Amino acid sequence: MKSRSTRNQTTALADAHAVELHDVSRIFGKRGTAVRALDGISVDFPRAQWTAVMGPSGSGKSTMLHCAAGLEGVSSGEVRVAGTDITEASSEALTALRRGTIGFVFQSFNLLSALTAEQNVSLPLRLGGQRVSTSDARRVLADVGLADRAKHRPRALSGGQQQRVAIARAMVTRPAVLFADEPTGALDSTSAKVVLDLLRDMVDRSGQSIIMVTHDPAAAARADSVLFLSDGRIVDRLYNATSAEVAGRLAAMEK
Repeated sequence: MKSRSTRNQTTALADAHAVELHDVSRIFGKRGTAVRALDGISVDFPRAQWTAVMGPSGSGKSTMLHCAAGLEGVSSGEVRVAGTDITEASSEALTALRRGTIGFVFQSFNLLSALTAEQNVSLPLRLGGQRVSTSDARRVLADVGLADRAKHRPRALSGGQQQRVAIARAMVTRPAVLFADEPTGALDSTSAKVVLDLLRDMVDRSGQSIIMVTHDPAAAARADSVLFLSDGRIVDRLYNATSAEVAGRLAAMEK
């Protein structure tokens, strides 16, 4: 039997991690056509830090993100989000998780064109059956610098503004973890910088945990650490790296 001090140490260690993957594999297809997208990955993503994930095309980075967020099941291994084992979670439990514990931001903004920015932000709360407060939606829009765009529909917003609405929508439920898949991929450099500044501020000021897949070394360099994947395996991790260091490591992998 574990002592109380050992249990406390174990709990404290788990509390330090936003997401944990233990020996996770993901295989698509069967027998001769099987593709091992993830090959026994074990990694911890710290709370209140921003982790970027990079790798060549087909390295498994998006698959890892989807498995970590409960969007895809794993073939073997264990996934824990905010201390909860989601490996064998039911579809209902995963839906509840996605509506409260985790948030998503994708390259395509996925805003509903018929709704205003304020209504798009409120949507996760409505879908979760929660009472929707106009002040809550406007507060989150103000946090991303769009307080004066609450009544605008997506077509009246720039790409960068639409992505900030998408971030506000992801954050309105106050998720423990924000997953971002190429969040600046569809933006020009100026808009991308605004979005990256916003993500950095969310970590530094609010202690938000962020896991982001990107192909852009400049975007990855804004994170606290950069995780590199190749052929479904983790091959390196850099901390506080410059964009040149990230680009050099990525180039070495692609040789």
